Amino acid sequence: MRIVVSGIGVVSALGCAKDAFWTNLVAGRSGAAEIGAFDASGYGSRVACEARDFRPEERLERKRLKRMARFSQMASFAALSAVEDSGVDLSAFDPSRVGCVIGSAAGDYEHLAAQFAVHAAKGPGHGNAFAVPRIIANMASSNAAIDLGIHGPAAAVLSACATGANSIGAAMDMLLLGHADLMLAGGTESTIAPLVVDSYDAMGVLSRRNDSPATASRPFDLDRDGFVIGEGAGVLVLESYESASARGARIYAEFRGYGMTCDAFSIAAPDPEGTWAAKAMEAAIARSGLSPDSIGYINAHGTSTPANDKVETLAIKRVFGMRGYPNPPVSSSKSMIGHTLGAAGALEAAITALSIHHGVIPPTINLEKADPDCDLDYVPGEARDAKIEAAISNSFGFGGHNCVLCFSKV
Repeated sequence: MRIVVSGIGVVSALGCAKDAFWTNLVAGRSGAAEIGAFDASGYGSRVACEARDFRPEERLERKRLKRMARFSQMASFAALSAVEDSGVDLSAFDPSRVGCVIGSAAGDYEHLAAQFAVHAAKGPGHGNAFAVPRIIANMASSNAAIDLGIHGPAAAVLSACATGANSIGAAMDMLLLGHADLMLAGGTESTIAPLVVDSYDAMGVLSRRNDSPATASRPFDLDRDGFVIGEGAGVLVLESYESASARGARIYAEFRGYGMTCDAFSIAAPDPEGTWAAKAMEAAIARSGLSPDSIGYINAHGTSTPANDKVETLAIKRVFGMRGYPNPPVSSSKSMIGHTLGAAGALEAAITALSIHHGVIPPTINLEKADPDCDLDYVPGEARDAKIEAAISNSFGFGGHNCVLCFSKV
């Protein structure tokens, strides 16, 4: 069975509609600004990529919104947007044959912290009945299923910053194993909260370029000092090529396969040799039935941390050749939308499919000073027209979780 992407829904710092999102991305606009979600005075890092244009009431009833955390709202919004974009009539399907896998790396820290504060101050008997259903990560897929009215397989994957990519891979397997005829798949995250920002900053992984938010995320640049935390959601409609063709759907790309490995090296740091990240790329390409020579674009994990960008460059070289040029062009979407954690792999999968569809590689912005350890073609500054026959999207998460997705033209 051939699996294709027939619908895309997004929530991001660059827009909450697919076309606006893509236009801003190709234009190389930064979504970073000073944190607005809370008063970040005194914090080491005060920069974030917030989805400031997110208006959940445009798609969701206010009664529903009161019972949903922001990450769940984003998941349902993106899922509903993806279905609309696909043009699919869900009522034409057996509802038990339509499912969703939408993961979150964190769930809801905002309500968790608030309820802990209440409990600490007042003790037992003052809990909130909606606290747990708001907080737990599986509520992204649960709420999306409720809002779509679907009754097929619904699950949540959690693998840190590889969550979104792993969710798309899991949805593919559900289709191939015959558990569903159509799947919604992706990731969502909204953790721009004091506890999270302070904790990441304590790890030394956040940018402290507070005086210039728009240039804070600078993957592969010599002066990179950490990632910019972001929020958002990405959801893809996945179905068979036969199903999409029969209803005359627009097909963005074919989802050819994915590869997964684990560094088994550290709870946070990547394997410095890039061995298992490279193995994940090789596995994705092999499962796709393609060769490395057919890959015309790599959407990098590209976080803007000193260690990650260096290791990912090395891993790419292990797969495509231990030279700089002429390896496939690479770009990092995180330079514009920040690191959306559990949503990253899904948003970047959407970008990869759109790149193939439009024949355009989005740029890596803020890459101004060459790093000798990062010597690939990172498409700096400006988008590039390109005939992309196939592409991969890399996602690497804390704990050593590696997941790589492979897409191609139909």
